[in-house]
Amino acid sequence: MFQKGTYKFNDDPNFNFQLNRVVFWGDGEPEEIKKVAKDIKDSVSWVKVLQNLAEKAEKDGRIEAHIGYLRMSEFFMYDSDPQKLETYTKAKNLFYQHYENMLKESNITCSKVPYNDGYLPVMSCKAKGTFQGIILLHGGNDSYIEEFFKSLIYFQEKEFDVYLFEGPGQGGVLREQNIKFDPAWEKPVKAILDHFQLDNVTIIGASLGGYLAPRAAAFEKRISKVIGWSIFPDFFDILLADDPAWLRVIMDTMYKLGFAGIFNGFYRMMMNKSELIKWNLMHGMYAYDAPDPVGYVKKIREFTLKGIGDKITQDMLVIGAKDDHMIMPCLFHEEYDLLPNVKSLAFQLYSNKDDAGSHCGIGNMKLILDTMISWILQMNAKESYHIKHQ
Repeated sequence: MFQKGTYKFNDDPNFNFQLNRVVFWGDGEPEEIKKVAKDIKDSVSWVKVLQNLAEKAEKDGRIEAHIGYLRMSEFFMYDSDPQKLETYTKAKNLFYQHYENMLKESNITCSKVPYNDGYLPVMSCKAKGTFQGIILLHGGNDSYIEEFFKSLIYFQEKEFDVYLFEGPGQGGVLREQNIKFDPAWEKPVKAILDHFQLDNVTIIGASLGGYLAPRAAAFEKRISKVIGWSIFPDFFDILLADDPAWLRVIMDTMYKLGFAGIFNGFYRMMMNKSELIKWNLMHGMYAYDAPDPVGYVKKIREFTLKGIGDKITQDMLVIGAKDDHMIMPCLFHEEYDLLPNVKSLAFQLYSNKDDAGSHCGIGNMKLILDTMISWILQMNAKESYHIKHQ
């Protein structure tokens, strides 16, 4: 079900990661990606290369790869691009058409949970075999629900009920309904728990979900276990973690003093030098409903465990990646200090020796999911022991 090992496709760390994402979460073919990856220099060339790969896969009748290439071609289209929604919708529709029989055979239900003036898409299924628990699964800053389809199937086969959803700022909730990110992740989680009448749930959040899931757990005690599928104590700290200390001080001071013009000018200059920064800001202003870089930074300052981490009282697992190009593993120390009242805290750091050193451990998904499952079963056994010996 899952391939193993990452590939060196492109010298740019973010393009390289996203191309690996096409392979592991989008059924892309490594060898054909290698042949064209060097042509990717910026967001424009990314779109062109991925669209060409999508067309080739379609002609060859490789539907899974066609869907994956098409979906990820949209990834670097900015919200001003008229192709963006059209491309996203086409990839989404192809996915559900292609996997229609598999969804039925696995008894996976696609639901729309009412939320504010819109809805949250949810894929749900019952466990195969002995029931081991309920998993509520979601992504992060730039995820699509369809990327986690194989993870849902895997959890189901390992005897879990699974509820996979997109929340505000993600996937179709953002693109089709224009519902932007909200740091109060307990709101969409509450809507889903209420709708399906769920309790004693393990919540798993990937990437930015490493903040979102613990945030929800701080205010929603129907969550009994929390898995941060990334270290994520504070969005602003992550954004500047690998910058020199002096730059962080300057940026923080400029923000606090309200030097919007200088701040915006500085970031726009950095956008011209780094495709990663450009994408972060362009996507961020779109997904977080911010008018400019200053507005975006103001929004992400709200995505922090500071001030709420002490409200998290459940068992918690954090899975980090030693060679993560986005999140420095040393930030776990900050996260640890923000969690004084957790029932228990486990931290697992994987490296490239495990083929899991990249962001979200993308090169070894089976290892990552098995780590989660093993921990959940361990916590279940601990609960059973305490109940038995009360």
